[in-house]
Amino acid sequence: MASRQEIYRITFLNKGKVYEIFARQVYQSELYGFIEVEEFLFDERSQVVVDPGEEKLKTEFQDVKRSFIPLQAIIRIDEVEKTGIAKISSGDNIMPFPMPNFGNRSGSES
Repeated sequence: MASRQEIYRITFLNKGKVYEIFARQVYQSELYGFIEVEEFLFDERSQVVVDPGEEKLKTEFQDVKRSFIPLQAIIRIDEVEKTGIAKISSGDNIMPFPMPNFGNRSGSES
């Protein structure tokens, strides 16, 4: 039986937008609070019509060997049967994970 390689769809927030990418390797990083993503996959169908969103992602990740994504930016990670179209969409309906406020360290309430 041929071994099947997993494909993961990673959805995360970046610069106020929702990125959806596909990769073969996703795991917890040795850098605390990050997920590592390797072996990016892009839809290689030969089409006359080119998706500008996917082309922008290809350009952004073309020379990237490994990407470290902060845990709080991750929306979801799914194992899927096949790649789809990588895309960037507006993050208007996404609420970021609340983070503690470390700005007031003097101990006095303002």
